[in-house]
Amino acid sequence: MSKFKVYISDYDYPDNEIEKSILEPIGAEVIGLKCKTGENLGELAGDADAILQQYAKITRATIEKLKKCKIIARYGVGVDILDMQACRDHGIIVTNVPDYCLDEVADHAIANAFMLMRNLPRYNQCVRTGSYRWQDWLAPIPRFRGATFGLLGFGRIAQNAARKLQVFGFRVIAYDPYISESFMWTNGVQKVGLNELFSESDVVSVHSPYTPDTHHIVNADTLAKMKSSAYVICTSRGKCIDNKALYNALVNRQIAGAAVDDPEEEPMKLEHWSVEENPLFTLDNFFCTPHTAYVSAQSLQECRKVASNNVKAVLLGQRPFDLMR
Repeated sequence: MSKFKVYISDYDYPDNEIEKSILEPIGAEVIGLKCKTGENLGELAGDADAILQQYAKITRATIEKLKKCKIIARYGVGVDILDMQACRDHGIIVTNVPDYCLDEVADHAIANAFMLMRNLPRYNQCVRTGSYRWQDWLAPIPRFRGATFGLLGFGRIAQNAARKLQVFGFRVIAYDPYISESFMWTNGVQKVGLNELFSESDVVSVHSPYTPDTHHIVNADTLAKMKSSAYVICTSRGKCIDNKALYNALVNRQIAGAAVDDPEEEPMKLEHWSVEENPLFTLDNFFCTPHTAYVSAQSLQECRKVASNNVKAVLLGQRPFDLMR
């Protein structure tokens, strides 16, 4: 018999071999579920010693059914889909994987910004319809050197992006109420207020975590402050942007374009989703990737290994490396 039961709440990997290779040698049985909404997870994994969580929402009601669970380990950085206070109340350790995709997410945000600023999708579309003119731009193409790139949030991913952007000659500014002006200056970045960020930037790139304070932080008021030639990029949670306000800003050409890594409804967390549900997908100046900013062959492996090793440490009575408070 196994000493431990480790449930994977849900996963979109082809198999669970990485997790098994780390956890089976300590006597753990690894059981993969497909419960990505989190509904009935308490019943399905009621005897869990540990849970590896991908997209499933784990609420207090679920946590109260986990009578022997010692750890919930997130595959990823954010824990907005996990009731942290309920975990504390029930003595469940929470870990995440904070460093595995710093390059990937920063690179994805920059790639989206460059794609839009250089008008690449529009030019490609026009050429395919027989128009071969530099004038076919959605907004005048700016020179990168001297353009202003605004970072909403200045955590590790935004810091990574800032270093890379400065190589291209961007003036980089950032809004983050939790980071000092001095620290930003050491990274070559100017600290600004929220209003300045939106009014001065040629690109606003959202890197803040999703919290009650950042829910719809990109909204009708902040979008109204932007230049008509400016772009919005989001590789953070979809709910940081009010999609109705973004739709209106794009339809009215209040801003030039937007590219996100997830719409507000976050389809990967839904059992059923249709593109028709969100009118943003009807627009030619809106672009979306399916929550892939973190993805590379290396980052996927690293994420799974780190999360599994955090579980292993706790089950063996050790302190996990990525303990969350």
